[in-house]
Amino acid sequence: MLDETALRTSLDALAAREPLIAGAIASHGYPEPRQREPGYETLLRTIVGQQVSVAAAASVWNKLEAAIGAGCAPEALIAQDYDTLRACGLSRQKQGYARSLAELVVTGALDLHALPADDEEAIAALVQVKGIGRWSAEIYLLFAEGRLDIWPAGDLAVQIAIGRIMGHAERPSEKLTRELAEPWRPHRSAMAIMAWHHYNTKVF
Repeated sequence: MLDETALRTSLDALAAREPLIAGAIASHGYPEPRQREPGYETLLRTIVGQQVSVAAAASVWNKLEAAIGAGCAPEALIAQDYDTLRACGLSRQKQGYARSLAELVVTGALDLHALPADDEEAIAALVQVKGIGRWSAEIYLLFAEGRLDIWPAGDLAVQIAIGRIMGHAERPSEKLTRELAEPWRPHRSAMAIMAWHHYNTKVF
């Protein structure tokens, strides 16, 4: 689990190998751990929050809970009609995604509390859900399960921050961002969190 101790231990291990990472920690400090509860609700919240602001996602979630109950249980969500969910702010597309998740959970085809230990196999299990691509699956494994070696190389902020940390004149491509991180195994989750921290921190 990537708690504060594990996060710092991983970053210290990387800093000992790579002076540029040590420099980033010295200038920006250590990031705070980011943890979410594993399970259906967190993944449903991910779907609700796609492509909308944090405030808009919170509003939709509150309306959903008011309409179908706390936690938006999968059985309760499946039982709702289109208009009820639309009134809560879920588009037809997102309703499809939410129903896909709920149905996989209800049928047992996806057990979010017993995902494969292998990261790639876990990603493959998660992307069965409509609307959950590789990035969303990686984010879930990193923040909800606290896995130690997840590397969301397709994330724009990660690419920008890694480019800055490693001294690149231009933002590295997803392919290059993935290649740069190979020597950072098995600590890539900590480096991803450091990248977001670096991206969001202004140093004067």
